[in-house]
Amino acid sequence: MRATRVIAAATLTVAGLLSSTGTASAAPAAPVTTDGPCGYTATPDDPSPRPVSLPPDPTPTPSKGIVRVVVATNQGPMLLSLNRAKAPCTVQSFLHLAKSRFYDFTTCHRLTLYPTLQVLQCGDPSGTGERGPGYSYKDELPTDLPNWPDDPTGTRKIYARGTLAMANAGPNTNGSQFFLVFADSRLRPDYTVFGTIDRLGLKVLDRVAAGGIVPTADDPAPVDGAPKRKTDILIARSLGSR
Repeated sequence: MRATRVIAAATLTVAGLLSSTGTASAAPAAPVTTDGPCGYTATPDDPSPRPVSLPPDPTPTPSKGIVRVVVATNQGPMLLSLNRAKAPCTVQSFLHLAKSRFYDFTTCHRLTLYPTLQVLQCGDPSGTGERGPGYSYKDELPTDLPNWPDDPTGTRKIYARGTLAMANAGPNTNGSQFFLVFADSRLRPDYTVFGTIDRLGLKVLDRVAAGGIVPTADDPAPVDGAPKRKTDILIARSLGSR
């Protein structure tokens, strides 16, 4: 799955110590990372297109309860239920971005309509699929997904209709991009599952999917690309825990 480019590189300069010869020697650069168990790490080589801080990283990370988040879009509302127990660091980050209005007035840039992968991807303020929040954090991968029926090796799992999961660009590169599954999809369990989508939200996704994908000169009938029914997140706000 194509996702945000989140590069966990560091450019923070640490002052070098003067040697006995009077020359300066720079210490190795170190990433800016929160001190808590989630270890949110700044990615200065891939800065955020919007100003946002690193998330709070308390010890311990809140890991109980379901947090409801309403996502109002121009295609209709969606209610997301975020599961702290399944992915506490991911929920912590998502709530921080929502509170910071990072997702407000952003466009869901990618609709995928393969027979075995049907998702809408959102969370990049640039609308390109290439940007994130200026930080990355660790995976919280699912361990309880059922096997895809025709995969005897069990390497591919079912990301069921109604699943909310993080997009990434490889191990431990989570940022702000997420995908909403509107039909059972076949994936390796390499994407953090952190919640579910309500029935009203699934109707919104079905409507967007039914509109299809914007054709291009190279592909007049694409199954992966920008949705014809442009889907903008107007606001994303937490409604609290239960």
